[in-house]
Order: sequence, then structure tokens, then C-alpha cells
Amino acid sequence: MSGFAYNPRMAAYRSTLAHGGVASADPHALVQMLLDAVFDRMVAARGCIERGELAGKAKLLHSCVILIAELRGSLDLEKGGALARNLRDLYEYMARRLLIANVRSDAAPVTEVLGLLGEIRSAWVAIGPQVRTA
Repeated sequence: MSGFAYNPRMAAYRSTLAHGGVASADPHALVQMLLDAVFDRMVAARGCIERGELAGKAKLLHSCVILIAELRGSLDLEKGGALARNLRDLYEYMARRLLIANVRSDAAPVTEVLGLLGEIRSAWVAIGPQVRTA
């Protein structure tokens, strides 16, 4: 059984936590929440691939691609300059790699994207205190 088996009580709890966190979060925290959500889903999707759970894999990777699109859409390309454009291109690359992972049921692209996303998340967490005091 997948770790994402539907449990109505847990779903309600997670929904309340997520909505409460989003309502009170600053923009930096919102992006961090997206990064964390993508990371968690990719780890779960990789597990589904390794166990041969095709439906779970497809659902999770689809969710990852949607969340990465949200991250890409949150970029301000005018104010962010080259950094924002590079992140946009990296997010597009990640989405393509996850689509390939889904089609081929291959965990390697997921592992690659996890590494890339981990680097972005680490940098994002590191700038948090500076952004919040500015």
C-alpha cells in the first residue's frame, strides 16, 4: 500500500494545516512551502517507481510538474534579471525530466531533479533571514 492512501481524517488535518500555513505565510515562506511540497512528492514518486506502483507514480509526478509550474510562474523576470531567467530555464528542465521519468518509469531523472531542487531549496532557506528583515 502506498504512503498516500486516502484517509479522510488525515486529509482534513493536512488541508487545515496547509490552508492555515498559507494564510499566514510571507512570500518567501510560500515559495519554501512549494519547494518542500515538490520535494516530498518526488521522494514519494521515486518510491512508487521502485515498487512498480504506476498509478501513484503518475499522480505524484503530475503534481510535481504542476507545482514546478507554480514556482516558475512566481518568478519576476523583469526584476529578477538573469537569475530569474536561469531559474525559469532550470524549472522547465526539471519539468521535462519528470515527464520523462513518468513515461519511462525511471527513477534516475527523479533523483536528478531531487538534487537540483535540493540545491535551490538550500539557497532559498539560507536567504530567508535576510529577506525577512529587509
